[in-house]
Amino acid sequence: MSVVSAPKDFKVGIVGGGMCGLACAVGLVQRGISVQVFEAAPRFEEVGAGVGLGPNAIRALDGLGVLGAILRRAVPYDLGPSILFPQRTLALGYTGKKGCHTATKILNYVYRPVFLEALMPLIDPSITHFDKRCTSISTTDSGSHVLHFADGTTYEADLVIGADGIKSVTRDFVSGNVPPPLGFTGTVAYRGLVENEALERAGVKTDLTIKPICWVGKDKHMITFPIQGNRMINIVAFATNQQAQMKSTVISTPWVEPATHQELMDAYADWGDDTTIILSHLKNPGKWYIHGLHPPLESYVHQRVVLVGDAAHAMQPHLGAGVGQGFEDVFALCTLLGHPATTLSNLQVVLKIYNKVRPKRANMVLEWSIQMGKIYESFTGQATDAEDIVKRLSGMWEPVWHHDLTQEINNAIQQISRL
Repeated sequence: MSVVSAPKDFKVGIVGGGMCGLACAVGLVQRGISVQVFEAAPRFEEVGAGVGLGPNAIRALDGLGVLGAILRRAVPYDLGPSILFPQRTLALGYTGKKGCHTATKILNYVYRPVFLEALMPLIDPSITHFDKRCTSISTTDSGSHVLHFADGTTYEADLVIGADGIKSVTRDFVSGNVPPPLGFTGTVAYRGLVENEALERAGVKTDLTIKPICWVGKDKHMITFPIQGNRMINIVAFATNQQAQMKSTVISTPWVEPATHQELMDAYADWGDDTTIILSHLKNPGKWYIHGLHPPLESYVHQRVVLVGDAAHAMQPHLGAGVGQGFEDVFALCTLLGHPATTLSNLQVVLKIYNKVRPKRANMVLEWSIQMGKIYESFTGQATDAEDIVKRLSGMWEPVWHHDLTQEINNAIQQISRL
């Protein structure tokens, strides 16, 4: 989709050059908005292997005009995932909602660095600035904001978009510098990549290349999905300590650290043959301490600073919907800011409209992601557990994937038209 807009009379500073930050930059540039992107890292890079793009994320990326570039590098699957119960296999398939656009009937996985590589050619390199770690935000008498960076430099913008992730500095400004309820969830995730050919040779019977698979158990679950043309299998194995669930503080140790192979195997010692073989090939897993915002933020806006993505609603990954909500944020924000009636004089009113649209929606997905994790990890090996899990999972994805964001934004645009 090509978006043509007259140049705007305000300039934007985006803090964070990850998936949401870069997508936002592309969307704003296409709408004639002056933007600069400030990334703390020395280059565009994303931690992690792959990310799922559900139908809602696909529609948001389409609205931003970047879908074609992304899908050329993504791997499509039938909507899923399958649910497998170790020792007792039962697959739960998912069929798309009838009547949806073709693009909404598939789930796509894309390698995070590849996503950024697809978008980088769509913007002028001169608007991106690296090694710029934002440390604070101040407000001028005119209402603009000044970004302060660790290297002593500053940048003044009429509007600041916080896309700086779960450890967001812009979130601190929006919350009035009151520490938000960010905490450790009690769950760790062991992550890594394994060659599919090696797993097949070792005797894995489950076909890991057809679609994402969720393997469930008591206080544990594992997600596997193929990437890089089915050559590699991305593995994310979750383990939850019920006594440590959702504390109000972050852990003091690094959030990501190496784990020993023996630690991983001990955590999954009571699981079935396929999972044991898969995890036995994960020789040097990374260990991620899963954090999240709970309770969620009630507002994503303060003055002319607005949050998107994990900065706004860092959620647990169990619905695979966090990045999709970030893309919905970006699509909504770019559409509202690019409207012909949006000017510097009414920016705060437009941001209030964004704030009416996004928190309720994204926070619902945040809450459901927590519930999804609890459902996955409720399987104790009984047949009745399997039946209960299948029943509880029924209908969980539809409100996430088939939300009519376009109509919601059109309703918001009508409010702008009356300004």
